Amino acid sequence: MNIIGIDLGTSTTEAAIYRGGKKELILNPDGSAITPSAVGLDESGNWVVGERARAHYMMLPENTAIEVKRKTGTDETIELGHTRYSPIELQSRLLSYVRAYASEYLGESVDHAVISVPAYFNDIQRRETIRAGELAGFTVERILNEPTAAALSYGLEHLEEESHVLVYDLGGGTFDVTLLEMFDGVLEVKASGGDNQLGGKDFDELLMEYLLKRFQDKHRINLRKDKRAMARIKDEAEKCKIALSERDSCHILIPAICVQDGVPVELDETVTREQFEALTRALLQRTHKPLDTVLSDAGISENEIDHVILVGGSTRMPMVARDVFDYLGKEPHHAVHPEYAVAEGAAVQAGIISGEIDPADGLIMTDVNPYTLGVRAFDGEDDDHMSVVIPRNVTIPVTRTERYATCSDYQTEVIVEVYQGKSRIATHNHQLGKFSIHEVPPRPAGTEKLDISFSYDLNGLLKVSAILLSTGTEKGIEIDMTKGPEKKRDLSIWKNAEGAKAYRTLIRTSERLLSGNEPIPQELCVSLQEALDKLKTALIDGGDAEAAGELLRKIISDVREAL
Repeated sequence: MNIIGIDLGTSTTEAAIYRGGKKELILNPDGSAITPSAVGLDESGNWVVGERARAHYMMLPENTAIEVKRKTGTDETIELGHTRYSPIELQSRLLSYVRAYASEYLGESVDHAVISVPAYFNDIQRRETIRAGELAGFTVERILNEPTAAALSYGLEHLEEESHVLVYDLGGGTFDVTLLEMFDGVLEVKASGGDNQLGGKDFDELLMEYLLKRFQDKHRINLRKDKRAMARIKDEAEKCKIALSERDSCHILIPAICVQDGVPVELDETVTREQFEALTRALLQRTHKPLDTVLSDAGISENEIDHVILVGGSTRMPMVARDVFDYLGKEPHHAVHPEYAVAEGAAVQAGIISGEIDPADGLIMTDVNPYTLGVRAFDGEDDDHMSVVIPRNVTIPVTRTERYATCSDYQTEVIVEVYQGKSRIATHNHQLGKFSIHEVPPRPAGTEKLDISFSYDLNGLLKVSAILLSTGTEKGIEIDMTKGPEKKRDLSIWKNAEGAKAYRTLIRTSERLLSGNEPIPQELCVSLQEALDKLKTALIDGGDAEAAGELLRKIISDVREAL
């Protein structure tokens, strides 16, 4: 079974395979290992991907999508040809293209992949990446953090090394930093952090804004709403950024960028490296906080770092290496190829999974959970406290258990709400799931105890369970962090169900209570919503509506009593 590794990047995408005892880049139809992460529609409405789409962007920017990765995990859509597409749909088009050319290159169908993501991607972003892979026809064997992938690419050639390695990954759209410890063929991730909204794209945009302002000052013309002009300026800004990594200045000339009074107007500017670095210095300063966080979480000081490895095309800018040296006091280096290391590392992981790399070779990798996981709890002052069960940057797989107690006198139900995020206020974080334990003995607050356990494995499966100590009652859920969220069932059709008329008043009463201005205690609010959904479901499916109705009446009574 061939499993390929894919670096699904903001600006470019690369694929590789581990075979014959070595890493091998997979070339696309253009004979290149680098594929622009661009998707679009041509004049005939046909899909174009990669280099062709990147070329189309210059002529038809309104029909071309670039840097889609930045929108992963959001509700944003992208309009192409008067049709709106989700980031998942467009990412799947790109991955389908990768699957097709990988199959052609290898001479057989490729159906399995390891796909890399930024270390700081949350569970929604990881799920959507998996879903895009599935829509492209892949079985996604593993989601792998990008700096961990780069470390695997490095570590395979340095199995005997004992050192602390910091991977500094500044790509086209994201910044990641990971601290690893290497010893006896083991790569142990100590901590990861980053910024999902920081990358080469941001450097381009600052330079674009500089060029636009200079042009407007000279010609009193604002080009910001001209899509084609913006596409041309973006292209030149990227070229200028790259050129300034090799020389001290770059001349930008865009003839006929627009027409004024019937006369073509050109954009003509010379940008020096000094000007560019001054424009973008604040962006590099944003890398310092993630660096501090990772070192703090890992319990490692700057002088304990043995190697700083630069990964990502944006690290080719000389100012990056200088800033890293000034901040950490350690000379960074490109020990791996900046553009290829992540794809090659993903291929190494694929080789481990497929058995192409023999476990006897001694390469073992551990990773960490980059996000805090916990439950909503009462902390003595308010009931919206984020009680941490698994802190961020804990080595996975991991199991942790915390003990809790009831917080209200004579409560008969405990609702366990699972959250991911760093806010101390639980509901400001992302809710992963929830479940309830019923028939709690009605006793004074704090009397009934329960143990809540979190178990998180390498495949992104989080198991949460709770056991009521006095009765042994146990409930729990499994949250697959790699699967897309289930679509919520449309319960509005209950009114068309047989027997719905008998429960119309009861359901309307419940809905008025839930949407009213009077504050219902959170526990009762959740119970009321669950009971309402249960009754609607019973009506639709022909279940026991009578029992569901009785439960709903009881909770309505409890709500009114509380109000």
